[in-house]
Amino acid sequence: MHPHPLSDIFNNKLLAITLTVWAIAQGIKVILGVVRERRFNFKWFIGTGGMPSSHAAGATALATTCGLQDGFDSGYFALAAVFALVTMFDAQGVRRAAGEQAALLNQILDDMYWKGKIESDRLIELIGHTPLQVIIGALLGFVLAVFLFRVW
Repeated sequence: MHPHPLSDIFNNKLLAITLTVWAIAQGIKVILGVVRERRFNFKWFIGTGGMPSSHAAGATALATTCGLQDGFDSGYFALAAVFALVTMFDAQGVRRAAGEQAALLNQILDDMYWKGKIESDRLIELIGHTPLQVIIGALLGFVLAVFLFRVW
């Protein structure tokens, strides 16, 4: 055991690259939101959904870094690759469907509210990704992971 176990966490290359790629993807999402809407919304940084998928970017970065560090035939890469696939499927499948249902329910609530029959909070609609957002996130994660692995 090391004298300072926390130093192991801060020196973990896989973790550092994965978190860095995730933060870069979230930052891109915020920048695109500011350009598109000409205002800043903090929810863009901590929220889900939008372009690019930070879920896909982070999960792909983790798998790529595992492959680069331990070999693409390693169990670590296999585990991370399956995790990435499940994450990306969920990001564009289940969560996107939930977002579409939330949009429909919000429309129903709006219709009911304006007729004076209900008062309710709105549901979060932007919780999933389109397939393009996931693909761009995965490509971003791969490219950044390869680059950061080489420079760190």
